[in-house]
Amino acid sequence: MASTHRPAGAPEKPVLDGLEGKWSRRWDESGVFAFDRSKTRDEVFSIDTPPPTVSGSLHVGHVFSYTHTDTIARYQRMRGKEVFYPMGWDDNGLPTERRVQNHFGVRCDPALPYDPDFTPPETPGKRQLPVSRRNFIELCERLTVEDEKVFEELWRHLGLSVDWSHGYQTIDAESRAASQHAFLESLGRGDAYVAQAPTLWDVTFRTAVAQAELEDRDRPAAYHRLAFHRADDTSGPTDPVLIETTRPELLPACVALVAHPDDERYRPLFGTTVRTPLFDVEVPVLAHPLATPDKGTGIAMVCTFGDTTDVTWWRELRLETRPVIGWDGRFLAEPPSGVSAAPAVEAYGHLAGATAHTARERVVAMLRESGDLRGEPRAVTHAVKFFEKGDKPLEIVTTRQWYVRNGGRDTALRDRLLARGAELTWHPPHMRIRYENWVGGLNGDWLISRQRFFGVPIPVWYPLDAAGQPDHAHPIVPDTAALPVDPSADTPPGYESAQRGAPHGFTGDPDVMDTWATSSLTPQIAGKWRSDPDLFARVFPMDLRPQSHEIIRTWLFATVLRAHTGHDALPWSHAAISGWILDPDRKKMSKTKGNVVTPGHLLEQYGSDAVRYWAASGRPGTDTAFDVGQMKIGRRLAMKLLNVGKFVLSLGDAGPQAVTEPLDRALLAALASTVDEATTAFDAFDYARALERTEQFFWHFCDDYVELVKARAYGDHGDAAATQSARAALRTALDVLLRLFAPVLPFVTEEVRSWWQEGSVHRAAWPSGAELRQYAGDVAVLTVASEAIATVRRAKSQARLSMRTEVAAVTVTAPRAALDRFASAVGDVRAAGRIGAVELRAGEGALQVEVTLRRWAGPPSGVRGAA
Repeated sequence: MASTHRPAGAPEKPVLDGLEGKWSRRWDESGVFAFDRSKTRDEVFSIDTPPPTVSGSLHVGHVFSYTHTDTIARYQRMRGKEVFYPMGWDDNGLPTERRVQNHFGVRCDPALPYDPDFTPPETPGKRQLPVSRRNFIELCERLTVEDEKVFEELWRHLGLSVDWSHGYQTIDAESRAASQHAFLESLGRGDAYVAQAPTLWDVTFRTAVAQAELEDRDRPAAYHRLAFHRADDTSGPTDPVLIETTRPELLPACVALVAHPDDERYRPLFGTTVRTPLFDVEVPVLAHPLATPDKGTGIAMVCTFGDTTDVTWWRELRLETRPVIGWDGRFLAEPPSGVSAAPAVEAYGHLAGATAHTARERVVAMLRESGDLRGEPRAVTHAVKFFEKGDKPLEIVTTRQWYVRNGGRDTALRDRLLARGAELTWHPPHMRIRYENWVGGLNGDWLISRQRFFGVPIPVWYPLDAAGQPDHAHPIVPDTAALPVDPSADTPPGYESAQRGAPHGFTGDPDVMDTWATSSLTPQIAGKWRSDPDLFARVFPMDLRPQSHEIIRTWLFATVLRAHTGHDALPWSHAAISGWILDPDRKKMSKTKGNVVTPGHLLEQYGSDAVRYWAASGRPGTDTAFDVGQMKIGRRLAMKLLNVGKFVLSLGDAGPQAVTEPLDRALLAALASTVDEATTAFDAFDYARALERTEQFFWHFCDDYVELVKARAYGDHGDAAATQSARAALRTALDVLLRLFAPVLPFVTEEVRSWWQEGSVHRAAWPSGAELRQYAGDVAVLTVASEAIATVRRAKSQARLSMRTEVAAVTVTAPRAALDRFASAVGDVRAAGRIGAVELRAGEGALQVEVTLRRWAGPPSGVRGAA
C-alpha cells in the first residue's frame, strides 16, 4: 500500500474546511482501506454492512448508525486486523417500485409486451402510464443507479472506510443467483414449500405480507351488536344469540360462532347451529379457548377472514371457507358458498364490487331495516394490522404462496434458533430478549413470495396438463449453474420457448421473493459464496452485524435462519444494535412521519468529524436525540486538535524515552489508563464510552497539563533535560490522542498526523497502555498539580482578574505524601499560575490551597480552597 502523503509541517492557519475532500481523495488514491485478501480468516475482521434502501435520500438516522459501524471498522484496522468492509445497496422491493412509479409517472402492467424504444414522459402526468414488466424493471435499475451514486458520495463525505471495490446490489446478477440458489437448496431440503392458505394481503400493493412486516396502528371503529337466530330444528330457548363485531360487512363470510368452553352462558349452545342475519346461512356454535368471555357479549363471529384469530379458529376447528374479499380489496362479484337463498343473493348483490368500508355501511343499513342490529354502534379505538409500508388495513385472502420453514410450526427448529441467539454476542446484551421474544412468538412459517415486479423471481416453472392448467405439485427447477433465471422470460430445461402457455407445455411462476429473502443472505452475497469460494472462506462466518433494533425480527432473525439451515453456523459472532434518532418531541425520525433531517447541510456547516462526534456519542442500543449542539461541540473539539497539534509540533521533536520529569511521567501514566479504558470499550463495541474517556483526558491535557508545562517546554526554566522531557511528553500524548480519536474523527486526526509523520493514522497501530507505562510515573503528581492550578485560576476569576495576573503567594496544606508530589511539580505550577512565594504545610485531609493575590489587585486579598 502506497503512502498517503509525505510530512509537510503544520500550516500557518490550520482549518477544518476542505479536509473531507482532501483526505477522501488521498485515501482512494493510496488504497488505505483496500481489503487484502491474502490474509487468513483469523487475521480478518469482516462486517456484514447493512445495505441501505435505495429509494430516496439518506437522513441523519443513517449517518448515526453507519458512523457507529465505521468507528468499529477503523478501530479493528488499527488493531492489526484486515477489515472486510463492503457496501451494498438494497434496491429491490416495494420502496423502489413506488419511487419509480412516482418519479417517472408509470405503473407496471405485466400483460403488455416489451417496448425496446420506450422513453418515460419528461413530466409525469396525473395518470400513471402502463408499461411492460421488463420496461418497468429497466426504469427501476436506471433510477437506483442514480440514487446509489448520490448515496456513495455522501458516505465518502462522511468518511466511511469502506472498500468500494467490494460492492453489490440486492438485485444484481450475483445477488439474484445467490438468492435463487439458497431457495433451491431450501426446496431440496423440504424447507421451502408452496401452499394454498389464508394470507395477509395489502390491497394497495396487491401483494402478500409476512408476519415480520406487520405493524399495529390505532384506528377508530365501532362495535355493532347483531342478532343470530336459532336454527328451526333447535330445541330449547329461541332467543337470538347476540354477538358484537367491528366488521359487520363480513357477515356473508361467517362460518361459525365461538365461545370459551368454560363460559356457562353458551355451554347449552355448543353443538347447535344458528342462522346468520341477512344471509340466512346455518353455522355451528363451537367452543375454543381463544374466545374471550369478557369481550363484547363473550361469543364471537368467525369469518373467512377478518383477522388472524379467525385463521386460527378456521384451521383448528376445520371450518368451511367462504371468501368474500378479492385481491383488490373489493367484494367478489359472486356470493360465497352457502349464500344461496334468493333474499340472501339479493342482499349480497348490494355488496359486490364494493370496498370494505362501503360494504360495511350497506350491511349496517340492511341490518337496521331487518331489525337485526340491536342498538346503535358503539365507537371504539383499536389496533389494526397494517403492512409497514402500506396505508390501508390488511385483509386476509386465500392465495397460493411460497413459504420457508422458520420454527413457527416446528418446535425443534424453534429451539435450535433460540440456541443460536444464545450463541451470538449481543451489544448491548439486553437486545437478545427481542430476538427471543420474536422467535418464541412465531405462529407460522415465513411467507416469502410477493406479487410484485422488481425483485428476485421465484426460480421455478410448472408443467401444464392437457387443459393448460399448471401442476403446482411438480415444479420444474433450473440447474444452479444457469442462475439467475427469470421464469417469465426464460425457458426451463427440456422445453422450447414455443411451449410457454400451451397444453403439455409450461408456465413460469409469476411471483418474486420477499426482499428479506435476499437481504437475509448479505453475508453470502458480500462474501461471494457462489462465485469466489476462496474469499468466502476468508470472511464467513463474519465477525459483526451492525443494525437497528426494530429489524431484529426481520433482517437479523432471517439471516440467522438462512445461515443455520444452509451452513449449520451463525452468520456472525457479534451483533451491534443501534437505537433510533429522535426528533425534538422525542419521536422516532422516519420518512413516513415526515420528521427526518437530511445530513448534507449538516456535513457542510459543521464538518463530517463534528457530525460523527454527535453520532458516536450515542450509546449502543440507545435512542438518541438529534442535537446540533453536540455537533458544535464536536467541531470545537476538532478545531482544538488542529491548534494543540500545531503548538506541540512547533516545539521540536523528542521521543518518549526523553520523558524524565515527574509531572510528564504522571501524564503518561494517566494516558496509559485512558488507552486501556478506550481499548476495553472498543473491544466491547462501546464506541461512545471510548470517545467519552478519550475526550475527558484530552480536555484535561489541554486545559491543565499543556498550560502547566508550556513555560518549561519553551525552555524558560533553563533546564535542557526538563525542556526535552516536556516536549517529549507533549508529542507522545499528541500522537497517542490522534490515534485514540481516529476512529471517530478520521479527517482532523489524519490531517494533524500528516504534518510530521508518513503513512495514514488509520493504518497506524492502536496505542498500547503497557508501552506507555515504560515511561510513566505517579499519576497523582498530575492530580495535585492540576488541583492547585485550578484553585489559583478560580481565585483570579472570582476577583475578576486576568489569568496573567501575578499571585503574591500560595500556601499548600496536605499530608506529606501529597506535598512531596506537589513539590516535584512546583516549578510548573508557579510558572503557569504566575505565583511568587509557595509555602508547603503538612496537614491532614484533602489538599488545601490558599491563594494570596497582590494587594493592589483589590479584593479578595486571599482565597482558600479545597482542591
